[in-house]
Amino acid sequence: MISGAFKDVKRVVVKLGSQVLTDEKRALSGELFSWLAEDIKALTKEGVEVAIVSSGAVAAGMGRLGFSEPPATIPEKQALASVGQLNLMWTYREHFNAHGMIVAQILLTREDFHNRRRYQNAKNTMNELFKRDVVPVINENDTVVVEELRFGDNDNLSALVSNLIEADCLIILSDVEGLYDKDPKTNPDATLIESVELSEENPDEFIGESKTLVGTGGMASKLTAVRRAVHAGAKAVIASGRRPHALVDIFAGKKIGTAFKAEGDRLARRKHWIAYTVKSSGQIVVDEGAARAIASRGTSLLPKGIVSCRGDFDRGDAVWIVDRDLKRVAKGLTHYSAKEVEAIAGLASWEIVDRLGYKYYDEVVHRDDMVLGSAIEQVSTPRRG
Repeated sequence: MISGAFKDVKRVVVKLGSQVLTDEKRALSGELFSWLAEDIKALTKEGVEVAIVSSGAVAAGMGRLGFSEPPATIPEKQALASVGQLNLMWTYREHFNAHGMIVAQILLTREDFHNRRRYQNAKNTMNELFKRDVVPVINENDTVVVEELRFGDNDNLSALVSNLIEADCLIILSDVEGLYDKDPKTNPDATLIESVELSEENPDEFIGESKTLVGTGGMASKLTAVRRAVHAGAKAVIASGRRPHALVDIFAGKKIGTAFKAEGDRLARRKHWIAYTVKSSGQIVVDEGAARAIASRGTSLLPKGIVSCRGDFDRGDAVWIVDRDLKRVAKGLTHYSAKEVEAIAGLASWEIVDRLGYKYYDEVVHRDDMVLGSAIEQVSTPRRG
């Protein structure tokens, strides 16, 4: 079912706009939810993990409360969202249950991406849901968010979620077929662009600024979201959500929508960021065995090999892993704070719960969040001519 271009996609974010989720009466479209659940079930059978970024709460609330036009005030919008979100999740639950799937609601604000601990908690939660074959349905928490901290639209949120969960692909399903060489609403001869390399082309001139009646995003916001996802190493597709079974068709390699090629390898980009961008907040001192295993085989750091730590770092911070002589072995992102590392140093992973009363991960620093010190030194040290 999955074509060669998508064979390497193991995790995908699917963004659905309000115009796609609702019918002409502004009620949630049962037909859309039916084929969406069927498609996602088919993808999960192929080993693909799917997260949904779903608009539609305000639009659903409009239908329920009899609004014919978008609300004029923020309190009205937030009230509509509180009514519509319940209806939205009930609809997801009913259709996904019919295919033996469980959905989870996650409501986020921009602060969840700015605060390191909340960011890490959101990431951990979604990873745990994936492990349990649950489909996260993510939306902005419109009921409580203040205007200054809004994402702006769910296109932007979908890109942030894609980076948060390190998705391999972002698919934006909208009321448009994709990216055109001209605005199709004013140019009948506009041609759909099937493939774009954003590193080589600048398609901004083809983007109209029109916004939908019940949505907030135009093509410009979709392209901005795509750029962010692609730059982080993910593929991206903009396609019509009005086409039944669009998801399985995209994964099958059918030519629908506009495909955007990833810029490089996601893991490589992440490790480059760890090595050269994020500042270290402390050190974890390891014994000879751990230092040797990390340096020679690039293994994850377990608490068993930890001797002590230096500095006051928090979960998600970058730290240097050093040997007893404080020689740098590797740099990575820690799953535990300095206080927690001191408490579990020298323990087996299964003993973490006994000591802390909880456990985030078996590893203190996972190998995917680690860059060897030797690799950093090779790039950082100028060559002699």
